[in-house]
Amino acid sequence: MKEYELKYGCNPNQKPAKIFMENGGNIPMEILNGRPGYINLLDALNSWQLVREIREALEMCAAASFKHVSPTSAAVGKPMSPELKKAVFADDIEGIDQSPIATAYARARGTDRMSSFGDWIALSDTCDVTCARLIAREVSDGIIAPDYEPEALEILKAKKKGAYNIIRINPDYTPDEIERKQVFGVTFEQGRNNLKINEELLDNIVTEKKDLPEDARRDLIIALITLKYTQSNSVCFAEDGQAIGVGAGQQSRIHCTRLAGEKADKWHLRQHPRVLNLPFKDDIRRPDRDNAIDVYLSEDYPDVLGEGNWQQFFTEQPEAFPRGEQREYLASLKGVCLGSVAFFPFGDNIETAARSGASYVAQPGGSVRDDNVIETADKHGMVMAFTGIRLFHH
Repeated sequence: MKEYELKYGCNPNQKPAKIFMENGGNIPMEILNGRPGYINLLDALNSWQLVREIREALEMCAAASFKHVSPTSAAVGKPMSPELKKAVFADDIEGIDQSPIATAYARARGTDRMSSFGDWIALSDTCDVTCARLIAREVSDGIIAPDYEPEALEILKAKKKGAYNIIRINPDYTPDEIERKQVFGVTFEQGRNNLKINEELLDNIVTEKKDLPEDARRDLIIALITLKYTQSNSVCFAEDGQAIGVGAGQQSRIHCTRLAGEKADKWHLRQHPRVLNLPFKDDIRRPDRDNAIDVYLSEDYPDVLGEGNWQQFFTEQPEAFPRGEQREYLASLKGVCLGSVAFFPFGDNIETAARSGASYVAQPGGSVRDDNVIETADKHGMVMAFTGIRLFHH
């Protein structure tokens, strides 16, 4: 396929629209089902690069959940605890423990389920039947993967009344070293960002504490690769083989950190016994459960717990989860990793990260206030590496 005509561009008024190769060659992907749009294909190509790079860096299969050209999460196929399976609504998926790629997607989709509603999916490895069954019951726009098991493909084709977008990417395709795009009729040209993110970037540890265990190195690499394909300005928290909070597109680094921290906190709180044991009615749909949990953990909890409200969701009225108790639980957490696309200009980012359990940090360094940032990290007993690289993506 040398050219693919789109229904429209970013918005319905932006016509005509198409994708093609400037060199006249074949597009390195095959549309197996559906009719993906302009933003779908931006999500597809960015998310594929993310999971491919995690696969290469860690030699583990990876999955990503994308919305509006930024990842809600990315994860590797690390086995899940019973609590995590329940928190991400995957405890009833038969065979998930035997499918690393399904596990990776369950983690990615389950991290920030509010943001992942209607996502684009990327898989680094062949989509198997278990993964397809998991995807089949979620609200999603489409998927990109290097291949599909025949039965898995048929399961996915049945989604959205046969209109689900399915793309097979050529895993051996490598783009040209120079990339171009136009803005307001002006052509921009730059070298492709082919920087390899690996453990060597974590060698320059600047804090008093120097011990960076293997699981933290893995999670910092996941955070940094995730950031490489996240709309800047951005910050990413990671733990246990997955990104657990992505703060994207904010003008201020502290707002990125706060947003990412709030999402990471929600990920942890979803695994608290109070949330795992909420007595939902059997007929409550997963999106409605997501919304109810989000409100339950917020200051607006009476909207789901108040008289006349709880009956819509629960078989009995749950107890509230007081904010003070939530903060106490979050304060007990340690071992979370944090990555940033650019240097932290103030220690306030580290203070905010510490409240979300951050123990390990990877950031470029190079601020005139590096001393203050290092001092703040030392105060909280963190290990911080200066990577010396910036990861802006626009």
